[in-house]
Amino acid sequence: MHPSSVTISRTDASDFGDRQLIITLDNERLGDLMFGQSISRDVAPGPHTLRVSNTLVWKTVTFDVKPGEQVRFQAINRAGKLTFPLLVVFGAGPLYVTLKRLA
Repeated sequence: MHPSSVTISRTDASDFGDRQLIITLDNERLGDLMFGQSISRDVAPGPHTLRVSNTLVWKTVTFDVKPGEQVRFQAINRAGKLTFPLLVVFGAGPLYVTLKRLA
């Protein structure tokens, strides 16, 4: 049987493609994720907490992993309604984090 694992990818076409996402699993920083990258970690079966942050906004999810299960998430750093107008005026705008568990 394969070990249980968690993979977080940042490959969604709706991603803004800028800024790093900081990935934390069970209060351990796994690293920074840029667009097009993914990061994986073997985990013990049971409950886990995943936190993804772009330094301004974060999302936290709790989830369970079964023995041998390969859990996958899609992390998205997305623009909001005011991102582009503020980008034009100030040169920066807010980005929001979306986190989806994939089947």
